[in-house]
This record gives sequence, C-alpha cells and structure tokens, in this order.
Amino acid sequence: MDIRKVKKLIELLEESGIAEIEISEGEESVRISRYPKGSVVPQAPTVHYTSAPAAAPTPPAQTPGEPTSQATPSAPPVAPRAEHTVTAPMVGTFYAAPSPGAKPFVEIGSEVNVGDTLCIIEAMKMMNQIESDKAGRVTAILVKNGDPVEFGQPLFIIE
Repeated sequence: MDIRKVKKLIELLEESGIAEIEISEGEESVRISRYPKGSVVPQAPTVHYTSAPAAAPTPPAQTPGEPTSQATPSAPPVAPRAEHTVTAPMVGTFYAAPSPGAKPFVEIGSEVNVGDTLCIIEAMKMMNQIESDKAGRVTAILVKNGDPVEFGQPLFIIE
C-alpha cells in the first residue's frame, strides 16, 4: 500500500473524529487507531431525552344554578422526581464491568458524577465506555451483563 494513501487515511481520521479505521486492498491491509491496542475508547457525551411529567387533571367546571361548595384544601403539589434515563448511544453488547469477574462499574444505589463510567458497550470489536451525563444516584440498571442493546435503549435510571 502506498505511504501517501496511509498518510491521507491518517488525515481523514484526525479530521473526522473517528476513533479507528481499517482498510484492506487485496493481500494488504492497514489499521489506524487513535488509541493503543486493548485500550477502551472514550465515548463522547450523548444527549438523552426523557418524557415530561403528565399535567394534573383539571377539576370539573361548576354548572350555573349548582350550589357553591366550600373549597376543600388540597394536598400540596408533589414535585416530580428528577429521574434521568441513560440510553445506549449505539448498537452493541452491554458489559457492566471492565473484564469478566471484575467488580461492576456501578450498582443500584451507587453515586455517580458527570463523566463517571457506567458501563462498556462493545460494538464491532471496539470497547466504548459509556459515561454518566448527569450526577446523582443510580436507581435502576435496566440491562443484564452480556445482553445485546439497541440504539436508544434505556440502560440506567439516575435520580
């Protein structure tokens, strides 16, 4: 393979933000990666959307001629819980720990900060760290270790 082609591939890699590329031409192949072999590729933060809480139902309107009743004291409004759903940014295999038999990155009840690693998703033989984009406490882990995940699938609930 021509060295000019390799240099061009390196430039494309740097410009695009892609972590790794592998090209094969006949018997020759080249693999260019931003990270040393065996390291975990950092994942850019992703935007996650959650649904807004439903509005409270409105009381029925009073019809004219109906006697007015005294206003009953209502319970103070309950603030909605600030739950945040972390979703899968890609299709792959979910891993809760850095290696088989190792302690999981997080467990239910774990306190996390922004940037803390929650899990790894393996996609196309690449290990991608999934980081928390919100500080709080992990209240639910919605996927089991080794399960396949889809893009946008909920993985964790952080409160």
